[in-house]
Amino acid sequence: MRLTQYTDYSLRLLLYVALLPDGQKATIQEVADAYTISKNHLMKVTHHLGQLGYIETTRGRAGGISLKRAPETINVGTVVRETEDDFHLVECFGPNNTCVISPACRLKHVLNDALQSYLAVLDQYTLADLLTDADEVDLMQRLLHIRDDQ
Repeated sequence: MRLTQYTDYSLRLLLYVALLPDGQKATIQEVADAYTISKNHLMKVTHHLGQLGYIETTRGRAGGISLKRAPETINVGTVVRETEDDFHLVECFGPNNTCVISPACRLKHVLNDALQSYLAVLDQYTLADLLTDADEVDLMQRLLHIRDDQ
């Protein structure tokens, strides 16, 4: 299973905003620069995550992006399901299946079990779970230039 860039950026944006000190907001440009990723793609991700109710965006001079929900209420598996557009690992998972062995093939069942297991593992974690180790949080904040102190 491979996540799309869109889902990757979604998870990274949520992590970045969750790492901010209380009351601080991020700009799309800051996040794009921190991860060295496309600002244009990040704008689409930001809009979508706002529509889904994960983040809130405020325009203007004091504006920016912040979490709208507590990190412990943001389930990683749910975010992946809401940002991935295609879980068709093989042709027979999709609506245009023309594989001639589909009626007798067990591979699709094995792959479906694997996909469900993959998602079940992601369902066990929240955004808060990714931020429980203080040393890792400190390092991520420094790597993303949220905190520059040594």
